[in-house]
Amino acid sequence: MTFNVMSIIALVFGILLGVGILYLIIRLNDKNSENKADKIISEAKKEAEKVKRDGILELKEESYKLKQETDREIKERKQEVKESEDRLLQREGSLDKREELLQKRDNSLNEKEESINALQKEIQEKDAKMDELLKEEMVILENIAKFSKDKARELIMERVEDDMAKEIASYIKEEEAKAKLEVDRKAKNMLVDSMQRYSNDVTSEQTVSVITLPNDEMKGRLIGREGRNIRTIEAVTGVDLIIDDTPETIVISSFDPYRREMAKIAIESLIKDGRIHPARIEELYDKVSNDMKTKVMEIGNNAITELNLSKIDPELVKLIGKLNFRYSYGQNALHHSKEVAYLSGLIAGQLGENVSLARRAGLLHDIGKSIDFEIEGSHVEIGADIAKKYHEDEVVIDSIMSHHHDNEAKYLISEIVEIADTLSAARPGARNDSMENYIKRLEKLEEIGNSFEGVEKTFAMQAGREVRVMVKPESVDDVTSFKIARDMKEKIENEMQYPGTIKITVIRETRAQEEAK
Repeated sequence: MTFNVMSIIALVFGILLGVGILYLIIRLNDKNSENKADKIISEAKKEAEKVKRDGILELKEESYKLKQETDREIKERKQEVKESEDRLLQREGSLDKREELLQKRDNSLNEKEESINALQKEIQEKDAKMDELLKEEMVILENIAKFSKDKARELIMERVEDDMAKEIASYIKEEEAKAKLEVDRKAKNMLVDSMQRYSNDVTSEQTVSVITLPNDEMKGRLIGREGRNIRTIEAVTGVDLIIDDTPETIVISSFDPYRREMAKIAIESLIKDGRIHPARIEELYDKVSNDMKTKVMEIGNNAITELNLSKIDPELVKLIGKLNFRYSYGQNALHHSKEVAYLSGLIAGQLGENVSLARRAGLLHDIGKSIDFEIEGSHVEIGADIAKKYHEDEVVIDSIMSHHHDNEAKYLISEIVEIADTLSAARPGARNDSMENYIKRLEKLEEIGNSFEGVEKTFAMQAGREVRVMVKPESVDDVTSFKIARDMKEKIENEMQYPGTIKITVIRETRAQEEAK
């Protein structure tokens, strides 16, 4: 019993002692923690002070650098302004010098003009004296020869004509060269400026519509049983289908380009759809017809919008859209008309004419080609009738009637349209020509050259853009060769139609040949 009590007391004492030791340890740890926390806080404050000082220093350094850069930029700007002022002063000085030079040139021109006037007066006086001398000579000749005045005049005129023929030809040549230099320079500047401001891609499309088939079996399906499908297609579309041995290909033939295009779209739709029978053909063609009407109006409106033209009658817009399906010598009629419109506007602007009216006349100059397959007559006559029907301006009507020299142009804009039409048709790649027309043109050029007296042989070269004429040196002198070139130029212009220009070169060659033995 005593042992148990002592054990319990010892246990209680041990527990109390452990609790006391644990309490003491906890107190010691708390004190150490507070010391550590104070130490950490103190170190954090020191670190914060250090970061603050470093930040202030960095800020001051950045501020200093920024100030230096700002001062440097201000200095550079001041230097640039100073240099600009110096350049302006130099330019003003050069302008003053140029003004002085122009004034001196003006004065010299005035002096030259005065001297020219004096020379003209002197020449007039000499002419008057020459007339008096000729009259006196005529009187003396009449008395000596006992010829009548009229007969003597005839003899003298014949002699003068023979003697002066060469001088006249030489004078014409010189004056023509002077005129050409001035006219060509101004015309080239104007045309080059217009062509530079309007640059368009050279495009050409074939006039034959060819459809590629996915396989040869499709040919049989298009023909149909006993040819019923192909007969329906030709009856509905108004075109001819050419189906030969060429693999996976059929050709659409029609003089009407608008019908040919609708037939092409309808057949391509049939091939994609796969259902090919008479009822489906008629159904698809009706749909294509309606779609084409909408497309034609869109094309016409787009052309008018591109050229910035004022309101045009809807029926006329439709005809403009139809030009997109018309080709002339491989050249798209609508593209050609828009090109002529642009060039006409540019040239009209250079000459101070109405730009909008010139563009309108250029766009409509070939409008007759949109329906020339439907109505008899030339596209010029048809186009003029269309323009009158829709109350177009008189200038537009005159441009249509005169652009192929069928009528004489009454207005300057009409002549501008004629020039623009020639430029558009003559540019490289614009048109294709058939071999038959090409050969006929070459033969005609050589025939005209050989028709002149003294010509030995004529050669058409450079696809008809150049003609070289070989003359007999014993029959034709140097001055007469220039006269042949000029007469040939006039004859070609009056008798032939050709794109672009033709260069004529007359060659007179003299060879001295001996044989040493």
